[in-house]
Amino acid sequence: MHIRDLPYPDPGRPDVRSGPRFLFWLGRNQLGGQVKAALWGLVHMAALVSFPLAIGFGVQAVVDRSGSRLTMAGALMVGLTVLTALGDAMLHRAAVTNWITAAARVQQLLARKAVELGSALTRKVAAGEVVAVSTGDVEKIGWFVEALSRFTAAAITTVALCVALVLYQPALGVVVAVGVPALALAVLPLLPRAARRADDQREKAGRATELASDTVAGLRVLRGIGGEELFLGRYRSASQEVRVAAVRSARMWALIAAVQVALPGLLLIGVVWYGTSLARQGRIEVGELVTVYSAVTFLLFPLRHFEEIAMAYSFSRPSARRAARVLALRRSSADGEGTATVATADTVATMATADTAASAATAASVDGGERAEVREATGPLGGDLYDPVSGMLAPSGVLTAVVCGDPDAAGRLADRLGGHPADGGPGDGDRAPSALLGGVALDEVALASARTAVLVQDKDPVLLSGTLAQLLDVPRSGEVSAEKALEAAQCGDVLEALAQASAADEGDADPMRARITERGRSLSGGQRQRLALARSLVTDPEVLVLDEPTSAVDSHTEARIADGVRRLRTGRTTIVFTSSPLVLDRADRVVFVADGEAAGVGTHRELLGTDPAYRAVVTRETDGESAARSTGRSTGPTGPGLADIAREDIERIEEQIEESA
Repeated sequence: MHIRDLPYPDPGRPDVRSGPRFLFWLGRNQLGGQVKAALWGLVHMAALVSFPLAIGFGVQAVVDRSGSRLTMAGALMVGLTVLTALGDAMLHRAAVTNWITAAARVQQLLARKAVELGSALTRKVAAGEVVAVSTGDVEKIGWFVEALSRFTAAAITTVALCVALVLYQPALGVVVAVGVPALALAVLPLLPRAARRADDQREKAGRATELASDTVAGLRVLRGIGGEELFLGRYRSASQEVRVAAVRSARMWALIAAVQVALPGLLLIGVVWYGTSLARQGRIEVGELVTVYSAVTFLLFPLRHFEEIAMAYSFSRPSARRAARVLALRRSSADGEGTATVATADTVATMATADTAASAATAASVDGGERAEVREATGPLGGDLYDPVSGMLAPSGVLTAVVCGDPDAAGRLADRLGGHPADGGPGDGDRAPSALLGGVALDEVALASARTAVLVQDKDPVLLSGTLAQLLDVPRSGEVSAEKALEAAQCGDVLEALAQASAADEGDADPMRARITERGRSLSGGQRQRLALARSLVTDPEVLVLDEPTSAVDSHTEARIADGVRRLRTGRTTIVFTSSPLVLDRADRVVFVADGEAAGVGTHRELLGTDPAYRAVVTRETDGESAARSTGRSTGPTGPGLADIAREDIERIEEQIEESA
């Protein structure tokens, strides 16, 4: 694999059972690159540690006053210099290639996991951890992969040199062969503590970074309430904790570095002292002593790679563990993708509402009421969308509004409708079953098919930086143009503002060329929300799920957006989570979800007049007012009757609807 071949056509299926297994999987998938780097490392280090032989040969030639052998020694040094330079350059090239390709593989895996899980990813793991894994942890994992080939070459060279010294000069060679492994293992007891301190520094730095990001994101609000100094003090405290942790970590690694310098020095002193005594006794020649001394000196270079691989592994193991934890997340309890699951007869039997007949027609049951795998979903999905947990049904081709008293429950329901069942719920094992589209479970359908069929827009959608044209350049059916989507989302004023900004910055008044800043920070909340809605509309999915798409706009704009969405999505299944009367009145049907179950189905006006719980959610009625209304008591000694208040609420909502129309 060369850098020019990136990205990988398929990064593979990683072994995420543990951090070390993930590192081993990465190394195994780069076996060719590792072997190549190790071979060049052997060339480099073998040439490097062969210098002592040439030096000793040259010294002995001088002692013996042999000009021919001195010439041979000089030629040998020149050749070794060329090999050392060539090996070092090619080793660096191969090792860096391994680093970059390993990092690219991990980043591709993380990107694939993010696409697979969608917005559910940040509900399963903190967004800050995902960012840390995709940046700092990827770099540390790549460092270990890069250092592995150099360590392999260093280990082979060290062993070979120790054996050669034992054969060349047994008396001194045995001392070196015993001392070198002791040097390599001396720092191992210090590594766990150093790794813990490094992890502590990383965690504190992550918290400080998160605090800084939150402060910058909410700077406008902080200035409004005068909270800048408070958050600045918090960040100062957090940064001081990072500084202290960094100093403690640096001290530990400095101690390890000192050990790596002191112990080889002691070994070198011992070799020289013992070799000098042997030379005095006439047991070795002066050239042999110089050769062994030079060999030990050059041996210190490959020994550095023992320290490097120990540091790289200490840092990369927790990073690999975090990456494996993220990559181990699954959108389904099933191991494979591409097999769909039909609904069970028991599931169909739980539809104890007015949806029963329509639901039963769309959910295919099998004998015995047990799940059975069916053929791979190769064609487009379609049909009614049904949530088996709540019993909510959205018939095909209509605009369905969903009212939830609990915003968290609404978010979980939206996740299930998008094929992301939450962990810890009822269903298979410890997972809640996902929604069924035409009787097929979305979480067990091939990911591409599920994404094409159902699109879920979160309550807080994110706008990526770039031009407006790039923002709307998303996978689409081609049936809805960007102009139609922007018109339906009532983005006229947004386009005017972007055109003015584009004309001021680039002299071009084309709003499609206007640049949108990161996360759309230059736009208001309502403008960001409408652009995100236009992006969702232009994709034209079979099923579109919108979670509070108009919460940041005024009532008149909200009504026009509801009309635009209804008109543009004619014949398509659309589900809107909202409690706005203006949107609810324009829905074909409304499903009221209370305590996690579909408690009422009908039109907005029907539910408003017949369901007190629904009316309480839509009118923002308090529990005390609802209880008083149900008993028919007055609000006060001279206050109007509660029946009159109920009628007034309904009339007021109807007036708002008529005014907006």
